[in-house]
Amino acid sequence: MALLEIKNLNFTYPEAAQPALSGINLEIQPGEFVLICGASGCGKSTLLRQCKPALSQHGEKSGAIYFNGKAIEELSFREQSEKIGFVMQDPEMQIVTDKVRHELAFGLESLGTNNRKMRVRIAEMASFFGIRDWFDSPVSALSGGQKQRVAIARALAMNPTILLCDEATSALDPTTTKSILALLKDINEKYGITIVIITHSMEVVQEICTHVAIIDAGELAENGTVADVFASPKSRAAKKLVFQGDQNV
Repeated sequence: MALLEIKNLNFTYPEAAQPALSGINLEIQPGEFVLICGASGCGKSTLLRQCKPALSQHGEKSGAIYFNGKAIEELSFREQSEKIGFVMQDPEMQIVTDKVRHELAFGLESLGTNNRKMRVRIAEMASFFGIRDWFDSPVSALSGGQKQRVAIARALAMNPTILLCDEATSALDPTTTKSILALLKDINEKYGITIVIITHSMEVVQEICTHVAIIDAGELAENGTVADVFASPKSRAAKKLVFQGDQNV
């Protein structure tokens, strides 16, 4: 059974002349590392946010999304928080506390996680992400790349089944971007967490992802393995636009 199944999804923003998403059908299997790409404004971020109702946009929607066979709207807020991690483009928009250790604990504390389990998870994430040396540092003193590491670590401390990354590396320099993407790949392989990422760092992600979906003007234009999708004529045009590094919608 697919971990995430999107069936004939349509979405239109209020007063918009055209739908942002039209007839999207997509299945994501457990343990995959999925790249969603396409030109600026094609609907990539809109699609990703529809996969976490707490972050989905207001508008007219039809079709269905299922998480582990359950309609995603039926998931409780706790289920969404625990099982569907989400990392945004701007780390500044995700930081809610003053210190790194407080930030890592924030989600777990919100769910009432017992102290022993919380300490174990926080220590594991701090070690895995290499942030033990600045564990007690104020978040305001961190670089953009360090803040994004903290944001990802906080999401993963919840032990999600899937992690959705909406341009999580777009504000970072190339070296930091490669480092963050390598960490995501390690997470995918070590913990079996399904990763779905939107990024313009195509040359890097092509080396680590297992599945590619190309969105074109709100429709699913290409969908399949890395080798199959990037060898197709359609994807070559999409890649040129993606490499421009535009912001997405």
